[in-house]
Amino acid sequence: MRILIVDDTQLNITLLQYLIKKIPEYESVSFTDPHEALEWCRDNEPDLVVVDYMMPEMDGIMFTQQFRGFENYKDIPVLLVTANNETTVRHKALISGVTDFLNKPLDNSEFVARARNMLALRQCHKTMMDQSAWLADEVYKATTQVVEQEHETIFCLAKAAEFSDPETGAHILRMAHYSQIIARALNLPIDQQDLLFKAAPMHDIGKVGIAKNILLKPGKLTHDEFTIMKQHATIGYELLSSNNSPLLNVAAEIAYTHHEKFDGSGYPRGLAGNHIPLFGRIVAVADVFDALTSERPHKRAWGIKKASDFLRQGAGKHFDPTCIEAFFSDFDEVIRIKLTFSDETVEEENLAW
Repeated sequence: MRILIVDDTQLNITLLQYLIKKIPEYESVSFTDPHEALEWCRDNEPDLVVVDYMMPEMDGIMFTQQFRGFENYKDIPVLLVTANNETTVRHKALISGVTDFLNKPLDNSEFVARARNMLALRQCHKTMMDQSAWLADEVYKATTQVVEQEHETIFCLAKAAEFSDPETGAHILRMAHYSQIIARALNLPIDQQDLLFKAAPMHDIGKVGIAKNILLKPGKLTHDEFTIMKQHATIGYELLSSNNSPLLNVAAEIAYTHHEKFDGSGYPRGLAGNHIPLFGRIVAVADVFDALTSERPHKRAWGIKKASDFLRQGAGKHFDPTCIEAFFSDFDEVIRIKLTFSDETVEEENLAW
Protein backbone atom coordinates (compact mmCIF):
# COMPACT_ATOMS: atom_id res chain seq x y z
CA MET A 1 0.00 0.00 0.00
CA ARG A 2 1.26 3.45 -0.93
CA ILE A 3 1.06 6.79 0.87
CA LEU A 4 1.18 9.88 -1.35
CA ILE A 5 2.78 12.96 0.29
CA VAL A 6 2.21 16.38 -1.26
CA ASP A 7 3.96 19.34 0.37
CA ASP A 8 5.82 22.27 -1.19
CA THR A 9 8.49 22.13 1.55
CA GLN A 10 11.05 19.36 1.20
CA LEU A 11 11.85 19.40 4.91
CA ASN A 12 8.25 18.50 5.75
CA ILE A 13 8.32 15.67 3.21
CA THR A 14 11.55 14.32 4.71
CA LEU A 15 9.97 14.29 8.18
CA LEU A 16 6.85 12.48 6.95
CA GLN A 17 8.93 9.92 5.05
CA TYR A 18 10.91 9.26 8.23
CA LEU A 19 7.70 8.66 10.17
CA ILE A 20 6.28 6.39 7.47
CA LYS A 21 9.36 4.18 7.72
CA LYS A 22 8.04 3.26 11.18
CA ILE A 23 5.19 1.51 9.33
CA PRO A 24 7.27 -1.03 7.37
CA GLU A 25 4.38 -2.55 5.42
CA TYR A 26 3.79 0.75 3.59
CA GLU A 27 5.83 2.83 1.17
CA SER A 28 5.70 6.54 0.37
CA VAL A 29 5.70 8.57 -2.83
CA SER A 30 6.28 12.32 -2.52
CA PHE A 31 5.94 15.49 -4.57
CA THR A 32 6.65 19.14 -3.87
CA ASP A 33 4.55 20.16 -6.88
CA PRO A 34 0.83 19.29 -6.56
CA HIS A 35 0.41 19.37 -10.35
CA GLU A 36 3.03 16.66 -10.73
CA ALA A 37 1.33 14.70 -7.95
CA LEU A 38 -1.98 14.80 -9.85
CA GLU A 39 -0.25 13.65 -13.04
CA TRP A 40 1.18 10.70 -11.09
CA CYS A 41 -2.31 9.91 -9.80
CA ARG A 42 -3.61 9.49 -13.36
CA ASP A 43 -1.74 6.19 -13.68
CA ASN A 44 -1.12 5.27 -10.05
CA GLU A 45 -3.59 4.73 -7.22
CA PRO A 46 -2.48 5.73 -3.70
CA ASP A 47 -4.03 4.24 -0.59
CA LEU A 48 -3.64 7.35 1.56
CA VAL A 49 -2.96 10.98 0.63
CA VAL A 50 -1.22 13.35 3.05
CA VAL A 51 -1.40 16.89 1.67
CA ASP A 52 -0.36 20.26 3.05
CA TYR A 53 -2.98 22.99 3.13
CA MET A 54 -0.84 26.09 2.45
CA MET A 55 0.85 25.66 -0.93
CA PRO A 56 1.40 28.25 -3.71
CA GLU A 57 -0.74 28.07 -6.87
CA MET A 58 -2.77 25.09 -5.61
CA ASP A 59 -3.62 24.65 -1.93
CA GLY A 60 -4.53 21.36 -0.28
CA ILE A 61 -8.28 21.89 -0.73
CA MET A 62 -7.96 22.56 -4.47
CA PHE A 63 -5.69 19.53 -4.77
CA THR A 64 -8.29 17.35 -3.02
CA GLN A 65 -11.09 18.58 -5.26
CA GLN A 66 -9.13 17.62 -8.39
CA PHE A 67 -7.98 14.34 -6.84
CA ARG A 68 -11.58 13.35 -6.11
CA GLY A 69 -12.35 13.92 -9.79
CA PHE A 70 -10.44 10.79 -10.77
CA GLU A 71 -12.54 7.68 -11.30
CA ASN A 72 -12.70 5.35 -8.28
CA TYR A 73 -10.81 7.80 -6.02
CA LYS A 74 -13.78 8.95 -3.94
CA ASP A 75 -13.09 6.47 -1.10
CA ILE A 76 -9.31 6.97 -0.76
CA PRO A 77 -8.61 8.73 2.58
CA VAL A 78 -7.09 12.24 2.39
CA LEU A 79 -5.33 13.71 5.43
CA LEU A 80 -4.97 17.50 5.32
CA VAL A 81 -2.04 18.95 7.30
CA THR A 82 -2.82 22.51 8.39
CA ALA A 83 -2.03 25.18 10.93
CA ASN A 84 -5.34 26.87 10.21
CA ASN A 85 -8.04 26.15 12.79
CA GLU A 86 -10.77 28.31 11.26
CA THR A 87 -14.11 26.50 11.13
CA THR A 88 -14.97 27.83 7.65
CA VAL A 89 -11.72 26.44 6.23
CA ARG A 90 -12.36 23.04 7.75
CA HIS A 91 -15.93 22.98 6.46
CA LYS A 92 -14.69 23.86 2.98
CA ALA A 93 -12.06 21.12 3.25
CA LEU A 94 -14.62 18.50 4.28
CA ILE A 95 -16.92 19.51 1.43
CA SER A 96 -14.01 19.17 -1.03
CA GLY A 97 -13.43 15.57 0.07
CA VAL A 98 -10.88 15.80 2.86
CA THR A 99 -11.28 12.86 5.26
CA ASP A 100 -9.49 14.21 8.36
CA PHE A 101 -7.05 16.86 9.62
CA LEU A 102 -3.67 16.92 11.29
CA ASN A 103 -2.58 20.09 13.04
CA LYS A 104 0.85 21.66 12.78
CA PRO A 105 3.23 21.16 14.43
CA LEU A 106 2.79 17.44 13.86
CA ASP A 107 2.59 15.05 16.76
CA ASN A 108 4.67 12.11 15.47
CA SER A 109 2.80 9.45 17.42
CA GLU A 110 -0.58 10.83 16.37
CA PHE A 111 0.46 10.88 12.71
CA VAL A 112 1.60 7.23 12.78
CA ALA A 113 -1.57 6.14 14.61
CA ARG A 114 -3.90 8.01 12.25
CA ALA A 115 -2.06 6.79 9.17
CA ARG A 116 -2.31 3.19 10.43
CA ASN A 117 -6.03 3.55 11.14
CA MET A 118 -6.82 5.11 7.76
CA LEU A 119 -4.76 2.52 5.90
CA ALA A 120 -6.50 -0.27 7.82
CA LEU A 121 -9.88 1.14 6.76
CA ARG A 122 -8.60 1.46 3.21
CA GLN A 123 -7.49 -2.18 3.27
CA CYS A 124 -10.92 -3.26 4.52
CA HIS A 125 -12.57 -1.26 1.77
CA LYS A 126 -10.34 -2.81 -0.90
CA THR A 127 -11.06 -6.28 0.47
CA MET A 128 -14.79 -5.60 0.36
CA MET A 129 -14.50 -4.26 -3.18
CA ASP A 130 -12.58 -7.36 -4.24
CA GLN A 131 -15.22 -9.57 -2.65
CA SER A 132 -18.00 -7.56 -4.28
CA ALA A 133 -16.30 -7.85 -7.66
CA TRP A 134 -15.83 -11.58 -7.14
CA LEU A 135 -19.46 -12.03 -6.12
CA ALA A 136 -20.66 -9.95 -9.06
CA ASP A 137 -18.54 -12.07 -11.40
CA GLU A 138 -19.88 -15.29 -9.89
CA VAL A 139 -23.47 -14.06 -10.14
CA TYR A 140 -22.86 -13.02 -13.75
CA LYS A 141 -21.40 -16.42 -14.62
CA ALA A 142 -24.23 -18.26 -12.89
CA THR A 143 -26.87 -16.06 -14.51
CA THR A 144 -25.25 -16.45 -17.92
CA GLN A 145 -25.24 -20.22 -17.50
CA VAL A 146 -28.93 -20.21 -16.53
CA VAL A 147 -29.81 -18.03 -19.53
CA GLU A 148 -27.80 -20.24 -21.87
CA GLN A 149 -29.48 -23.37 -20.50
CA GLU A 150 -32.84 -21.64 -20.83
CA HIS A 151 -32.05 -20.75 -24.44
CA GLU A 152 -31.02 -24.35 -25.17
CA THR A 153 -34.25 -25.58 -23.58
CA ILE A 154 -36.32 -23.23 -25.71
CA PHE A 155 -34.57 -24.35 -28.89
CA CYS A 156 -34.99 -28.02 -27.94
CA LEU A 157 -38.71 -27.46 -27.31
CA ALA A 158 -39.01 -25.69 -30.65
CA LYS A 159 -37.24 -28.61 -32.32
CA ALA A 160 -39.56 -31.03 -30.53
CA ALA A 161 -42.53 -29.26 -32.06
CA GLU A 162 -41.13 -30.12 -35.50
CA PHE A 163 -41.91 -33.80 -34.98
CA SER A 164 -45.57 -32.90 -35.39
CA ASP A 165 -45.06 -29.90 -37.69
CA PRO A 166 -43.93 -29.82 -41.31
CA GLU A 167 -41.80 -26.75 -40.60
CA THR A 168 -38.08 -27.35 -40.17
CA GLY A 169 -35.25 -26.40 -37.83
CA ALA A 170 -33.93 -24.09 -40.52
CA HIS A 171 -37.28 -22.28 -40.48
CA ILE A 172 -36.99 -21.34 -36.83
CA LEU A 173 -33.41 -20.17 -37.36
CA ARG A 174 -34.31 -18.08 -40.39
CA MET A 175 -37.35 -16.45 -38.85
CA ALA A 176 -35.41 -15.69 -35.65
CA HIS A 177 -32.72 -13.96 -37.71
CA TYR A 178 -35.34 -12.11 -39.77
CA SER A 179 -36.94 -10.93 -36.53
CA GLN A 180 -33.58 -9.67 -35.32
CA ILE A 181 -33.07 -7.71 -38.56
CA ILE A 182 -36.41 -5.95 -38.03
CA ALA A 183 -35.65 -5.21 -34.37
CA ARG A 184 -32.26 -3.78 -35.30
CA ALA A 185 -33.78 -1.56 -38.02
CA LEU A 186 -36.32 -0.31 -35.46
CA ASN A 187 -33.38 0.69 -33.21
CA LEU A 188 -34.49 -1.50 -30.32
CA PRO A 189 -31.89 -1.82 -27.54
CA ILE A 190 -29.35 -4.61 -28.05
CA ASP A 191 -30.68 -6.59 -25.10
CA GLN A 192 -34.20 -6.49 -26.59
CA GLN A 193 -32.88 -7.61 -29.98
CA ASP A 194 -31.15 -10.53 -28.30
CA LEU A 195 -34.22 -11.41 -26.24
CA LEU A 196 -36.38 -11.46 -29.36
CA PHE A 197 -33.86 -13.60 -31.23
CA LYS A 198 -33.88 -16.18 -28.43
CA ALA A 199 -37.65 -16.20 -27.87
CA ALA A 200 -38.88 -16.13 -31.49
CA PRO A 201 -38.18 -19.84 -32.21
CA MET A 202 -40.95 -20.76 -29.77
CA HIS A 203 -43.65 -18.97 -31.76
CA ASP A 204 -45.39 -22.19 -32.92
CA ILE A 205 -44.72 -24.47 -29.93
CA GLY A 206 -48.48 -24.75 -29.44
CA LYS A 207 -48.69 -26.94 -32.55
CA VAL A 208 -47.66 -29.87 -30.36
CA GLY A 209 -51.28 -29.81 -29.20
CA ILE A 210 -52.77 -29.99 -32.70
CA ALA A 211 -53.64 -33.31 -34.31
CA LYS A 212 -51.21 -34.44 -37.02
CA ASN A 213 -53.97 -35.11 -39.54
CA ILE A 214 -54.66 -31.36 -39.46
CA LEU A 215 -51.05 -30.19 -39.29
CA LEU A 216 -49.93 -32.41 -42.16
CA LYS A 217 -53.03 -32.15 -44.33
CA PRO A 218 -51.83 -31.55 -47.90
CA GLY A 219 -54.89 -29.57 -48.99
CA LYS A 220 -56.79 -26.59 -47.67
CA LEU A 221 -58.22 -26.91 -44.17
CA THR A 222 -61.97 -26.95 -43.64
CA HIS A 223 -63.56 -24.26 -41.47
CA ASP A 224 -63.68 -26.62 -38.48
CA GLU A 225 -60.11 -27.80 -39.04
CA PHE A 226 -58.86 -24.22 -39.25
CA THR A 227 -60.72 -23.39 -36.04
CA ILE A 228 -58.78 -26.20 -34.34
CA MET A 229 -55.50 -25.09 -35.96
CA LYS A 230 -55.92 -21.56 -34.59
CA GLN A 231 -55.89 -22.98 -31.06
CA HIS A 232 -52.11 -23.47 -31.29
CA ALA A 233 -51.57 -19.78 -30.45
CA THR A 234 -53.43 -20.13 -27.16
CA ILE A 235 -51.88 -23.53 -26.41
CA GLY A 236 -48.40 -22.08 -26.93
CA TYR A 237 -49.18 -19.20 -24.60
CA GLU A 238 -50.47 -21.54 -21.89
CA LEU A 239 -47.41 -23.80 -22.22
CA LEU A 240 -44.91 -20.95 -21.86
CA SER A 241 -46.52 -18.40 -19.56
CA SER A 242 -46.72 -20.40 -16.32
CA ASN A 243 -43.20 -19.52 -15.14
CA ASN A 244 -41.03 -16.71 -13.78
CA SER A 245 -38.59 -16.63 -16.70
CA PRO A 246 -38.46 -13.31 -18.61
CA LEU A 247 -37.34 -15.19 -21.72
CA LEU A 248 -40.17 -17.73 -21.62
CA ASN A 249 -42.70 -15.01 -20.85
CA VAL A 250 -41.59 -13.13 -23.97
CA ALA A 251 -41.81 -16.39 -25.93
CA ALA A 252 -45.35 -16.85 -24.57
CA GLU A 253 -46.32 -13.35 -25.69
CA ILE A 254 -44.95 -14.04 -29.19
CA ALA A 255 -46.74 -17.40 -29.42
CA TYR A 256 -49.99 -15.67 -28.42
CA THR A 257 -49.80 -12.64 -30.72
CA HIS A 258 -47.86 -13.43 -33.92
CA HIS A 259 -51.07 -14.42 -35.74
CA GLU A 260 -52.83 -11.17 -34.89
CA LYS A 261 -53.25 -8.78 -37.83
CA PHE A 262 -52.71 -5.04 -37.85
CA ASP A 263 -56.29 -4.39 -38.97
CA GLY A 264 -57.76 -6.56 -36.19
CA SER A 265 -58.78 -9.52 -38.37
CA GLY A 266 -56.24 -11.97 -36.90
CA TYR A 267 -56.47 -14.48 -34.08
CA PRO A 268 -56.84 -15.56 -31.30
CA ARG A 269 -58.08 -12.25 -29.82
CA GLY A 270 -58.57 -9.94 -32.79
CA LEU A 271 -56.09 -7.35 -31.52
CA ALA A 272 -55.35 -4.40 -33.80
CA GLY A 273 -52.56 -1.84 -34.36
CA ASN A 274 -50.34 -1.05 -31.41
CA HIS A 275 -52.53 -3.17 -29.13
CA ILE A 276 -50.56 -6.07 -30.61
CA PRO A 277 -47.25 -6.30 -28.69
CA LEU A 278 -44.30 -5.15 -30.81
CA PHE A 279 -42.54 -8.52 -30.72
CA GLY A 280 -45.71 -10.18 -32.03
CA ARG A 281 -45.88 -7.66 -34.90
CA ILE A 282 -42.22 -8.27 -35.75
CA VAL A 283 -42.48 -12.07 -35.72
CA ALA A 284 -45.63 -11.93 -37.86
CA VAL A 285 -43.57 -10.43 -40.71
CA ALA A 286 -40.60 -12.76 -40.25
CA ASP A 287 -42.74 -15.90 -39.95
CA VAL A 288 -44.99 -15.20 -42.95
CA PHE A 289 -42.09 -14.34 -45.24
CA ASP A 290 -40.28 -17.56 -44.40
CA ALA A 291 -43.45 -19.64 -44.62
CA LEU A 292 -44.23 -18.24 -48.07
CA THR A 293 -40.71 -18.81 -49.42
CA SER A 294 -40.40 -22.35 -48.03
CA GLU A 295 -41.67 -25.68 -49.37
CA ARG A 296 -44.52 -27.26 -47.39
CA PRO A 297 -46.55 -30.49 -47.85
CA HIS A 298 -49.51 -28.47 -49.13
CA LYS A 299 -47.66 -25.92 -51.33
CA ARG A 300 -44.58 -25.04 -53.31
CA ALA A 301 -42.26 -22.26 -52.22
CA TRP A 302 -43.09 -18.80 -53.48
CA GLY A 303 -40.47 -16.73 -55.27
CA ILE A 304 -38.80 -13.89 -53.38
CA LYS A 305 -40.50 -11.19 -55.46
CA LYS A 306 -43.97 -12.67 -55.06
CA ALA A 307 -43.51 -13.03 -51.30
CA SER A 308 -42.08 -9.49 -51.04
CA ASP A 309 -45.04 -8.06 -52.95
CA PHE A 310 -47.43 -9.93 -50.62
CA LEU A 311 -45.77 -8.39 -47.54
CA ARG A 312 -45.77 -4.87 -48.99
CA GLN A 313 -49.42 -5.17 -50.03
CA GLY A 314 -50.28 -6.38 -46.54
CA ALA A 315 -48.73 -3.34 -44.79
CA GLY A 316 -51.42 -1.66 -42.72
CA LYS A 317 -53.75 -4.64 -43.10
CA HIS A 318 -52.01 -7.86 -42.09
CA PHE A 319 -48.71 -6.27 -41.01
CA ASP A 320 -47.43 -3.27 -39.09
CA PRO A 321 -46.14 -0.87 -41.82
CA THR A 322 -43.11 0.12 -39.72
CA CYS A 323 -42.11 -3.53 -39.37
CA ILE A 324 -42.47 -4.06 -43.13
CA GLU A 325 -40.28 -1.03 -43.80
CA ALA A 326 -37.71 -2.29 -41.29
CA PHE A 327 -37.69 -5.75 -42.88
CA PHE A 328 -36.91 -4.41 -46.34
CA SER A 329 -34.34 -1.88 -45.07
CA ASP A 330 -31.63 -4.57 -45.12
CA PHE A 331 -33.02 -7.03 -47.63
CA ASP A 332 -29.58 -8.19 -48.79
CA GLU A 333 -29.09 -9.56 -45.27
CA VAL A 334 -32.49 -11.28 -45.48
CA ILE A 335 -31.37 -13.09 -48.65
CA ARG A 336 -28.03 -13.99 -47.07
CA ILE A 337 -29.80 -15.57 -44.10
CA LYS A 338 -32.18 -17.48 -46.37
CA LEU A 339 -29.22 -18.98 -48.24
CA THR A 340 -27.18 -19.62 -45.10
CA PHE A 341 -29.91 -21.55 -43.28
CA SER A 342 -31.31 -23.47 -46.23
CA ASP A 343 -33.03 -26.84 -45.81
CA GLU A 344 -33.96 -27.19 -49.43
CA THR A 345 -32.55 -26.51 -52.87
CA VAL A 346 -33.23 -22.88 -53.59
CA GLU A 347 -34.10 -22.52 -57.24
CA GLU A 348 -32.36 -19.63 -58.93
CA GLU A 349 -35.58 -18.15 -60.28
CA ASN A 350 -36.97 -17.93 -56.73
CA LEU A 351 -34.18 -15.50 -55.84
CA ALA A 352 -35.00 -13.12 -58.70
CA TRP A 353 -36.53 -9.92 -57.39
